[in-house]
Amino acid sequence: MKKNELMQYSCPLGKAMAALGSKWKPIIVLVIKDRKLRFGELAVRINVISRKVLTDQLREMESDGLVIREEFKELPPRVEYSLTEKGLALLPILYLLEEWEAKYQVSGIPYKDCSAQKKEPKKAVNV
Repeated sequence: MKKNELMQYSCPLGKAMAALGSKWKPIIVLVIKDRKLRFGELAVRINVISRKVLTDQLREMESDGLVIREEFKELPPRVEYSLTEKGLALLPILYLLEEWEAKYQVSGIPYKDCSAQKKEPKKAVNV
């Protein structure tokens, strides 16, 4: 179901899933956390996402009220991203999802803690 189709539903879960419907948005929220990060820093920390997709996801998150894009009139241009109150409110929910997955992981499949991973080019998501 596409985002536009989900937005037609008035239920809160449908709207929430429309705002977080991609695989990247929850990861972006977890990477930004309670700090300000420049676009380049985000791109390095989430090294498995293309810059175009990262840009598109950040634009959608800005329009959904999850992130604030702060542009500085400098040369070279500088842009910083931070979470809104709505975005910050997602953090405890995403932490619970991590705990849920860890609790019910399929045995025999190794589990990697995303927050503890070292930077591995094009293999892992650094959170």
